[in-house]
Amino acid sequence: MLPRKTDQARTALQAHRAPLDMRQRRLLILCDGQRDLAALTTMIGADAPAMVIQLVQAGYLVTTPEVLEASAPTPIAPARPVSPMSAPSPAAAPTAPSAERRRSMAAARIYLLGILEMQRHPQAAALLRELQQARQEGDVVDAMQGALDALPGLTSAGYAERVHGRLLEVIPHEHLNTFKKGTEGVKSLPAVPETT
Repeated sequence: MLPRKTDQARTALQAHRAPLDMRQRRLLILCDGQRDLAALTTMIGADAPAMVIQLVQAGYLVTTPEVLEASAPTPIAPARPVSPMSAPSPAAAPTAPSAERRRSMAAARIYLLGILEMQRHPQAAALLRELQQARQEGDVVDAMQGALDALPGLTSAGYAERVHGRLLEVIPHEHLNTFKKGTEGVKSLPAVPETT
């Protein structure tokens, strides 16, 4: 089972007014149609499967076992003659557009907003507000870069590195170099202990 967000879930994550608690929001952010229940359980905890079921019933998630079944017949396709100049095989065609669909500034922004929302630190709250209020694409990129730069000081370096890696998976291609260059020091920055 590969749960993925519905349009209702995307709207709820953007609006911040949906009746979702922080763990449900985090789970929604992680449900990208690529992670199975085992991966989600590792990231969220033992109650992830029950939360997935609740979110499916509420219309925030759909599961995609039928995608796996639909792709099973593809080994039969090479049996018919295919010339080198013909169109790409049906198995290759769906993967490229779906990969491109997952890359969007909105998805990257929502993901980073969710990460900042989970941090219990005044600086994270300020970065969250800044990213929420950014409207122009350049301002959004700057706010996201500022959040990534600050994250190692708010949490562990390993966690900040995982966030950076996930962000690189969803950020549009035209911004990849900006985020690769701007976070090269993530591994080397020490985590600043939180003072209370």
